[in-house]
Amino acid sequence: MPARPSARLDRRAFLRMAGAAWAASLAARPAFALARTDAVFASGYREPDGSFGIAVLTEDGTIIERTPLPARSHGMAFSPVTNHLVAFARRPGTFALVIDRSGATPPVTIAAAEDRHFFGHGCFSPDGRTLYASENDFDANRGVIGLYDARDGYRRIGEYSTFGIGTHDLSVSDDGSLLIAANGGIETHPDFGRTKLNLDHMEPSLALVDAATGALVERHALPDTLRQLSTRHIDLDAKGRIWFACQYEGPRNDLPPLVGHFGKGEDLTFLSLPEETTIGLANYVGAIAVNRHENHVGLTSPNGGRFVLLDAGTGRVLREEAVADAAGIAAAPHGFAVSSYDGRFAGRREGVAWDQHIASLTPR
Repeated sequence: MPARPSARLDRRAFLRMAGAAWAASLAARPAFALARTDAVFASGYREPDGSFGIAVLTEDGTIIERTPLPARSHGMAFSPVTNHLVAFARRPGTFALVIDRSGATPPVTIAAAEDRHFFGHGCFSPDGRTLYASENDFDANRGVIGLYDARDGYRRIGEYSTFGIGTHDLSVSDDGSLLIAANGGIETHPDFGRTKLNLDHMEPSLALVDAATGALVERHALPDTLRQLSTRHIDLDAKGRIWFACQYEGPRNDLPPLVGHFGKGEDLTFLSLPEETTIGLANYVGAIAVNRHENHVGLTSPNGGRFVLLDAGTGRVLREEAVADAAGIAAAPHGFAVSSYDGRFAGRREGVAWDQHIASLTPR
């Protein structure tokens, strides 16, 4: 069903407020597309010449503007309070680029701290004052959350432990009190590039960390039978439940559960998807998103070339679609925006290769 009228009005009001100066700087075609859209997204991309960037685009896939990047990016963080968008380097990258969507300040490059590299994801505190980044303390083989002061040029002001290794995705509760870390359990070191060093003794887990103190609130280690199931990406539903998606590093013919959810004080619950759905996902969920208004969960699998739509209340599969080279996914005013590595976004094809994630730049 279409977005609720109030949600649609909120999005348009946000776009008018946040994008007036920005729109004025655009050429006629992208400015026209911006004026007609109800949602704006961002995604990393690769140009045909091999260069990389971050693009802002409308819900129909029209590119509004592009910002070049020094290397390939992965995930993004966005604060609707400050209108700042951050693109994180792909592991084991050492940069994050902050883009002020209002155009009031020039881009800021954050360099990873000594003996750290970015894991490709991060999030803002709800008030926009603090940027949290998933990072690797590679010599100590532990994940950390880097804390950056968004009011002081993104100066690094400390770090918290993630109480796990191979930290990947990172999110924050709506009230800002909890940080959620998806610890993929895979040991890596920049001396070995992207090589996975411990596939025979992985330690996947999901951790809740107190955002004010860095203290461990809860840690959910996966059972021994699922030690090779890497917990990679997360999103939260309207009730605060944390949905997680996994990538399996074990034998190809195994069919482990790939999706689950939990809340504070609850055990992990894995969905029992139909066997044909699990086979279609090819043991690899590349991205997950929750559409709170419709109470749906969306999954993409580049390995399986698949998009799967779930009912968040029951876990039931509502729809499956073949999407070759499926990449990113984000909640849209109606359903989900889905991209692909071959340049498709919401049915439109551009002359770029979209990367694995999409960030929504409009309110939920």
